Amino acid sequence: MNRSRWPVRALWILTGVLTVPAAVTGLLFPEIYRGLVAAELVPGAVSQDLMSAVAGGALPVLAFADRRGRPKVQLMALGILGYLFYAYGIYSIERTYNGFYLVYLAVFALSFWGMVYTALELRADGPRRARLPKGVRVLSASGALLQPLIFYPLWTAMLLPLMRTGEQIDSLYSVFVLDLCFIMPAFLILAVLTFRGRWPGLVFMPALYLLGFTLIFSLALGELFKPLFDVPASALSLWSSVLLSSLFLVLGGLHLWKLDLNPGGGAARRTRTPPPQAADVDARPGPGSGSVPGAGAEGSRIQ
Repeated sequence: MNRSRWPVRALWILTGVLTVPAAVTGLLFPEIYRGLVAAELVPGAVSQDLMSAVAGGALPVLAFADRRGRPKVQLMALGILGYLFYAYGIYSIERTYNGFYLVYLAVFALSFWGMVYTALELRADGPRRARLPKGVRVLSASGALLQPLIFYPLWTAMLLPLMRTGEQIDSLYSVFVLDLCFIMPAFLILAVLTFRGRWPGLVFMPALYLLGFTLIFSLALGELFKPLFDVPASALSLWSSVLLSSLFLVLGGLHLWKLDLNPGGGAARRTRTPPPQAADVDARPGPGSGSVPGAGAEGSRIQ
């Protein structure tokens, strides 16, 4: 089945085209956040705009690089869309009502549906099988599992006092919503699936690591920008953000590098011939069923 890739690629391009002018304007004219963003948070908004401008510019490039259907290019686009969903989710939820607010909403919506569409297309027309060396698989899954183990207790501990008093904070409440409802569940689910060698975990984990890298590196840049706005920088926040973003970059890059998509199935993919039942990513022995040959080999787990 040969389907045009233009619909999903057009979605990437549109998202990038809307993102770049909004991000560049915030980067060059941070006064658009005056009265809408707390003074101590403006450096973070500017650093986020810098990352968003780069991310928005990368999407059209990836769209044209994906002309021949490259799964790893699609995964990079998926990670960038995830970053934009988070970044413009903050502006949308925090009610940043400047002249670009409707653009923020548009990027928030387009990036979300772009992620959905890209993931569905990759699952339907992408590689049917995936293989990752056991050591890399365990390392990648362990790194991803750290995020929910750290941030679920941390954010919950910060929310409980607010729940007792009924206090409504004025800034950054969007982080609780986005992290607890979207990002941490994604890390948790994909970590478990990667541990088990399942297709969604093996394939989608690098995109999630790219999302995490861009978000945390933006925080590191924000610390560097603080002196420009007469806001004291924190060395602890700077170096913790640098180290965590570096961890995301290394784990995501290693996972993507070692990921073998559709191992041994090149000819089958070129002819669009359905693979044998035993090699299908959805093939799993159920209760009372026979075992799948080779399914227990750690070095060649699929799915």
